[in-house]
Amino acid sequence: MSAIDDLPPLRDIIREHSLSARKSLGQNFLLDLNLTARIARAAGPLEDSTVIEVGPGPGGLTRALLALGARRVIAIERDERALAALDYVAKRYPGRIEIVHGDAQRFDPRPLLDGAKAKIIANLPYNIATQLLVDWLSIEPWPPWYDMMVLMFQREVAERIVAHEDEEAYGRLAVLANWRAETKILFDISPAAFVPQPKVTSSVVRLIPRAAPEPCDRRMLEQVAAAAFGQRRKMLRQSLKSLSVDPARLAAAAGIDATRRAETIPVAGFVAMARELADIRATK
Repeated sequence: MSAIDDLPPLRDIIREHSLSARKSLGQNFLLDLNLTARIARAAGPLEDSTVIEVGPGPGGLTRALLALGARRVIAIERDERALAALDYVAKRYPGRIEIVHGDAQRFDPRPLLDGAKAKIIANLPYNIATQLLVDWLSIEPWPPWYDMMVLMFQREVAERIVAHEDEEAYGRLAVLANWRAETKILFDISPAAFVPQPKVTSSVVRLIPRAAPEPCDRRMLEQVAAAAFGQRRKMLRQSLKSLSVDPARLAAAAGIDATRRAETIPVAGFVAMARELADIRATK
């Protein structure tokens, strides 16, 4: 008997379906059902919620989501070997799980949502985790089709997501993430909880989309951040030259000195520079 339902233990399911984790797919299976339940609970009450899960593998987190009341789980799994293992879950919770065999980077869940908001809750495959997050933060128009993300990353990536100015991990990812969402690291998970054990600690991060981020063109924001952090040890008056505009004008629009470096500029400063860049280019 498992901690959350009457399905076989995950180790038995993995053994039965020869689900050895594949490095090429970024797989590390989380077998502790108490931890998967903790991740599910981190998203708040799940009753009446539709959950998008990426990379369910043998279904540990999927089981927790359903056992804790998720009305519906749309599980996107690229690894064909895991599909039969997920059938255990589908039979235990009939009508509440939809298994999609496909690539999450190419999957658009909106046709399945009937206009309702979803939650994204996932132990993301390490090799695509950052790109998936950037894709979800880049959705247009904004606000997006989800109202919360609870995601697991390597601790280093989690720190880059939630970082603020004057912190070592602050960079392009933090600017985008904190412009469009409220971010927080909820808790860490030891490597010992996974099979196989990764070499790093993992962290669970919650992101709640801002209904109305400070207005600017996302592409301009990404360009300013990329230029500034591309030469992060240089002053803005030098690093922003790659944008082919006067760096001093961008800095002045944000009310900052062009001798400052990227890691000292808050998100609001990048937004102001992005707006000025858009105005300059619109007049050319």
